[in-house]
Amino acid sequence: MSGCGKTSVGKALGKSLQIPFYDADDFHPKANIEKMRSGTPLNDDDRWPWLDTLSRKLLQWQSEGGAVLACSALKEMYREQLSSKTKVDWVYLDGDFNTIYERMKQRNHFMKPELLQSQFDTLEVPSYGKHISVTKTVDQIVKELTSYFKS
Repeated sequence: MSGCGKTSVGKALGKSLQIPFYDADDFHPKANIEKMRSGTPLNDDDRWPWLDTLSRKLLQWQSEGGAVLACSALKEMYREQLSSKTKVDWVYLDGDFNTIYERMKQRNHFMKPELLQSQFDTLEVPSYGKHISVTKTVDQIVKELTSYFKS
């Protein structure tokens, strides 16, 4: 979800694995960004075109040698859409509301901290993939994930 460290971890992991990093936020249509900027949570109808774009990009990136994508795929059906065209290795950055909320208050991003509760309300925690605590440092997380993906 927003504020859990996806971008920081994703950039460092991409560098460690020597593959490109992409942030799913960069693929949102302008209307979605404006909606979040105004404090309105996205709904499924807002997300489907964005998820479809990302699933096509994942297929492209896989054919080019792979990539790291930071994405708040909060629901199982979102993750199913993202992995509908190619295999995806999932990482779940696990953090509690208060930890993530405090981080969000410290940054300047279109996703406002007041929307975090809507993400927790939507979240369906995956039972698969690599789960890792956001209380670890970025370096600790990247070291653990690099080892995980290279094994």
